[in-house]
Amino acid sequence: MNATTGTMAHEVLISVVIPVYRAELMITELVNKISSELQTISDKYEIILVEDGGPDNSWLKIKELCAADQRIKGIKLSRNFGQHNAISAGLTCSKGEWVVVSDCDFQDNPENIPKLYNEALKGYDIVFARRSYRTDGLLKRLSSKFFYKVFSYLTDSNYDESIANFGIYNRKAINAVLSMKEPFKFFALATQWVGFNSTTLIIAHGVRKNGKSTYTLSKLFNLAFMVILTYSQKPLILTVKTGIFISLMSLAFVIYNIVRWYMGKIVVLGYSSLIASIWLIGGMIIFILGILGLYLGKAFEGIKNRPVYIVDSAINVIS
Repeated sequence: MNATTGTMAHEVLISVVIPVYRAELMITELVNKISSELQTISDKYEIILVEDGGPDNSWLKIKELCAADQRIKGIKLSRNFGQHNAISAGLTCSKGEWVVVSDCDFQDNPENIPKLYNEALKGYDIVFARRSYRTDGLLKRLSSKFFYKVFSYLTDSNYDESIANFGIYNRKAINAVLSMKEPFKFFALATQWVGFNSTTLIIAHGVRKNGKSTYTLSKLFNLAFMVILTYSQKPLILTVKTGIFISLMSLAFVIYNIVRWYMGKIVVLGYSSLIASIWLIGGMIIFILGILGLYLGKAFEGIKNRPVYIVDSAINVIS
């Protein structure tokens, strides 16, 4: 592609990447709907379905869809690697000049894909879908809001919680995301980090067609930890500040006890100061070691350089 004008035609105009998990009852309807919407733009499209080691028969449905249309491409991962690693697998195989990333539960309404594309044609490299109102349950909305508030504080940013993975991205933005070497890429944040000319398009958040979200509270908690450790060093800075604060408080406590000793109010010498020192300093040491251990663990994961996903089989995918 011409890096300046971006006018060189691609064999595939639009790629749609969909991580699939427990979507056996939805996937056929979803693909048919997306195909119908893409036909209004061009017949040069591909839909990449990445089956992320789910326990149902989603892969059988994907194989049927791939057999019926060569533009439908299926990738089966060897086990469950998580939504964002599944997205990376799909992005790596995508060929389109434009790439749409969508969930498999109809909450990212396929009818918005032409709207995103038309907005991108106004000169944007990235168009983020901004949800006007989330249809998720109260617990998920509250936990998400809390996470992004904490994340924004820890990264000194102002992240918009109404933006998720759904959007359309120019090939150069996708290549930039794929060039990031960290073992865990949180797609929504990675696409904002790489920059480029971007905008948002307000859309309605769809209602899940079947079942409930597979993101349990524990999974959301683990994801939050992974994202914060990957994208922020502020917890380390906070431990230093906390250490300074406790040191100052301990010094004040020592001075206080010296004054009380001179006033004859301390009967058992050294007891209170000893207990206070043990509790304060011991707790601080454990806390700091825990934070350092988490970051060392992330560094260890990076040093091992293991693949973030393993492909079991693929259909209609050309390397």
